[in-house]
Amino acid sequence: MKEFAGKIAVITGGGTGMGRELARQLVAEGCNVAMCDVSLEAMAETKRLCETEKLPQGLRVTTHVADVSIEDHFKRFRDEVIEQQATDRIHLLINNAGIGGGGSLFTNTREQWERTFNICWGGVYLGVRTFLPLLVKADEGHIVNTSSVNGFWASVGLGVSHTAYSAAKFAVKGFTEALINDLRLNAPHIKCSVVMPGHIGTSIVSNTRKVQSGSESDRLTEQEILQARQRMKGAGLDVDAMSDEQIQQAALDRARTFHDDAPTTAAAAAKIILDGVKADRWRILVGEDAHVLDERVRQTPELAYTPEFLERIKADVGWRLG
Repeated sequence: MKEFAGKIAVITGGGTGMGRELARQLVAEGCNVAMCDVSLEAMAETKRLCETEKLPQGLRVTTHVADVSIEDHFKRFRDEVIEQQATDRIHLLINNAGIGGGGSLFTNTREQWERTFNICWGGVYLGVRTFLPLLVKADEGHIVNTSSVNGFWASVGLGVSHTAYSAAKFAVKGFTEALINDLRLNAPHIKCSVVMPGHIGTSIVSNTRKVQSGSESDRLTEQEILQARQRMKGAGLDVDAMSDEQIQQAALDRARTFHDDAPTTAAAAAKIILDGVKADRWRILVGEDAHVLDERVRQTPELAYTPEFLERIKADVGWRLG
């Protein structure tokens, strides 16, 4: 797929972060976009940004509320796309929606763990299942599944559990690699790519809390404060003398710095992804940190979860985990 003009793209998680920037860049290239998200307000802002520049005549940008972990939501999303985009086919499916959280089988609830897994993995699987018939009808198609560096390296620091997100992203990576041959055998006009970003400047930290808690409030609950203390202590911070209010502020600061201090912006990440699609690359690493980490894990996989490995990575790519 060398160009996107005149095509129809479906994007999950289009309200913020990479999803928003993918929508903006695709629209700028003359591509029709249908996006879903759990936040109507966030999608409205994405659509407004897409329309900042005058859209070409007839170009459509549509928004659809959907929780990607729920199949009925996906089916409704598909039906709305067919109606509002006036089409029976799409050309580009970008399964981008994701959250963090639920990292531990011990300190997190089963509901938190499965919420993360069902969005990050289930949203990809259901997205492909639901929209594949529309891709098959197109003259060419491309599926983009967002994994992570945590899809080949299951850690964010030795003191912090990270099982749900990592398990989901490993599943996305394996599924997409297997899908390459499935498509080659049964729908050779459709290609696919697995995207593995490093630290990208998105709102995933703050969005995760909203989705997991079901609340738009910035205030942490008593249980969330306890979990934040455990995470910060695991990351090597002295939290014993910190008040609950200080923990609350630290959580807000973490969300802000994750977004603002990332080595790769969401806009830069979106460009790398779309350039990768145009180049027909099935494996798209996003960010210099992703490239470095991928190389190191491949070189010495048996050392990937040692303190020394992590310290070298942090020093070489400038990560500040915590």
